[in-house]
Amino acid sequence: MEKRAILALEDGSYFVGYSFGAEGETGGELIFNTSMTGYQEILTDPSYKGQIVVMTYTQIGNYGVNFEDVESKKVQVNGFVVKEVFFRYSNWRAKKSLHEYLYENGVVGIYGVDTRAIVKRIRERGVIRGVISTVDLDPVSLVRKARSIPDISEQDLVSKVATKNSYTWEEGDWSLERGYLRRRGDGPLVAVIDFGVKFNILRRFTKEGARVVVVPPEEALDFIRKEDPDAIFLSNGPGDPERVLAGIELVRRFAGKKPILGICLGCQIIGLALGGRTYKLKFGHHGGNHPVKDLRTGRIEITAQNHNFAIDPDSLPPDVEVTHINLLDGTVEGIRHKEAPVFAVQYHPENSPGPHDSYHLFKEFLDLARRSS
Repeated sequence: MEKRAILALEDGSYFVGYSFGAEGETGGELIFNTSMTGYQEILTDPSYKGQIVVMTYTQIGNYGVNFEDVESKKVQVNGFVVKEVFFRYSNWRAKKSLHEYLYENGVVGIYGVDTRAIVKRIRERGVIRGVISTVDLDPVSLVRKARSIPDISEQDLVSKVATKNSYTWEEGDWSLERGYLRRRGDGPLVAVIDFGVKFNILRRFTKEGARVVVVPPEEALDFIRKEDPDAIFLSNGPGDPERVLAGIELVRRFAGKKPILGICLGCQIIGLALGGRTYKLKFGHHGGNHPVKDLRTGRIEITAQNHNFAIDPDSLPPDVEVTHINLLDGTVEGIRHKEAPVFAVQYHPENSPGPHDSYHLFKEFLDLARRSS
């Protein structure tokens, strides 16, 4: 039997639907993702910690869930909202249904609601806090709970998703015959500072021949001093970049001394470290279809995106240039220091889910590391 569930928003609106996944109650910041496929990669992306994800595409769960298409070791979203969920799936790689997957991970989901109306509300009002519940079906009570959720800028989300211990990564690209291929790289040693890194970023580095060590933020300074890596990478992650003080200080210490690349949250951290400011977007960029222009070459790439914050271009000092812009709203998508080997992109060149247009950035970074070592 279908069990009733309610999604209530802080503005007083609410949506009645049905429960899937785990039963219970969850809250967080509502954002919407425009990807048509890749829901498993989205669910396991650590950058979504603290958020409830609304899928704009209507049919979710139709190809099930497997054990390979993951971006971390568990589901990271606080909740999941879809128009139509498939309890019966069809795909030769699938091992279980999306409902089973969310249930096993303790994640509350709701389906049968008007996701178009929810997305329209987010676009008009901006990011909004909400609560999904299968146990409290009183809309007034749930709206009150939604209003009590701390703003995402007030939460320390990186500590909830970052690794606690350093580890070596050797998993590369996926093969139809053999799954993910393992290889021991003989290229530059890259210290990946983990603020919530996606596995496919690590896979791309491995594919390009790098030796990859993933390091907790609080151990990064000691690791770099001791192991002397050829390059430093600042990962994606959740929350407000201004809270990631360890990352900002790290960039300031090593900018000009070692090649540094940042993606997503890492890009914002680099922007702050180099003297810029960041701000929160109205409803963020989340999806696999954002056109980005490289201002140096004129080339346009279709990119995967997942961020709520952006760099203010007017705040950047003269020695930092904007290299990429989002063609949908003109926001900053990439920066580069004019003299030091430091650059960053706001979008996700590793895709997963999303296009492969920007894979070349990993090779460019490792080439820079080879020249600088």
